[in-house]
Amino acid sequence: MQFDVELADEAATVAWGERLGQGLDSPCLVFLDGELGAGKTTFSRGVLRAFGYQGAVKSPTYTLVEPYELAEQTLYHFDLYRLGDPEELEYMGIRDYLNGNAICLVEWSGRGAGILPSPDIRVNIVQQGLGRKLTLQAESERGKQLITKFKAL
Repeated sequence: MQFDVELADEAATVAWGERLGQGLDSPCLVFLDGELGAGKTTFSRGVLRAFGYQGAVKSPTYTLVEPYELAEQTLYHFDLYRLGDPEELEYMGIRDYLNGNAICLVEWSGRGAGILPSPDIRVNIVQQGLGRKLTLQAESERGKQLITKFKAL
């Protein structure tokens, strides 16, 4: 199951991230794919806003993970861009993050191939001129349910 939408600008990217966030519940694994600067972190900011987070959202490029302990939900924002080897995820305890009751957003998921499980939803963001194309792809039964819920919002 797939859902596509054209995004005019950064504000639309945040808004659609928030829209997806409104449909998410835990546990959930979301992969965020796209080239450098495509808007993965911008989209993540929208997801976090859906849970009431209003602070700055920066890409955790150097720390690999940024935890957000919110009133009703825990979210982990991963950026694997600088990951040297997928085995490093084992050393940082990735299974503890994924086996908990949290929503995990993972940028550059391909760098964790062989260690990361399949996501519930894969979000692909492609720059198109000044805008972006957003594609949501369900990769699990849970993902199909979430996209169905997302389309209804």
